[in-house]
Amino acid sequence: MSEFKENLRPELEDIIISSLTGDAQQNALNFAVFLAANEILPCGDHGEVSYKGHPLCYMHLDSDEQKPGPWTIWTEGDYSVEYKNVPISGNIKEIAWKNVNICASCGSDCAPGSSKNIFGKDFENVCGAILAFTDPEVETLKCLKQLIELVKTYKPE
Repeated sequence: MSEFKENLRPELEDIIISSLTGDAQQNALNFAVFLAANEILPCGDHGEVSYKGHPLCYMHLDSDEQKPGPWTIWTEGDYSVEYKNVPISGNIKEIAWKNVNICASCGSDCAPGSSKNIFGKDFENVCGAILAFTDPEVETLKCLKQLIELVKTYKPE
C-alpha cells in the first residue's frame, strides 16, 4: 500500500458521503479524486490538506448549513505576487476575487483583517485565510484546483 493510502485518516470519501448530498457531494467526491491523483493528503490537523508535509489548503466538511459548513476550503498561498513562468488567467482572478475571505471577527488573531493585494486588485479587511471557497461548484473547483497546483508546484518570485 502506498504511503498516500496509509495516511488517509479517516477516509475522505466516507466523510463526504455522510456530510453532503446532491451536486455538492459529487463536486466534493471529484475534488477528493483530484487530491488522491496528486498525492495530496487530506489528513492534517485542523483540516489541513498537505503535500509532502506542506499545507496547500484547509478543508471543513460537515452537514451543518451554517458557515463554514457544509463544505469550505481555505487556500494557502501568496496571491500578491506572480508565480514564476505561470500566467494567471482572468477567469482564475475573477473567481479568486469573488472568494476573498473578508474578516468576520471570528476570534482569530487576524481581526479586523488587513489590506491585501490579490492578483493585482486591492482588498481591505481580509482574513488571515485569504481565500475561502464555500460549497464550490464546478467552475469554482477548476479555479481552486489550479490555485492548489500553483502553490504545490511553484514558488512566487
